[in-house]
Amino acid sequence: MALMITDECINCDVCEPECPNDAIYMGEHIYEIHPHKCTECVGHFDEPQCMQVCPVSCIPVNPEHVESRETLMQKYLRLQAEAGSAAH
Repeated sequence: MALMITDECINCDVCEPECPNDAIYMGEHIYEIHPHKCTECVGHFDEPQCMQVCPVSCIPVNPEHVESRETLMQKYLRLQAEAGSAAH
């Protein structure tokens, strides 16, 4: 499952640097999460870091991108492989 940021976002800037996949970015009005980069921190942490630091609890699971933990791990491995090949 990818996460999403709702309209309750106050643009406090705490979630973006916590994302190990660089999936969080500033959208037109509020921060947004790129669903193809979000692994809910699977492979990095036990819990989604953005959810842990969000002061207004505006980061739920995106119902349009429901994925199993296994799928999230596969996405994590793909992102790591892409990052490794980009570093060369």
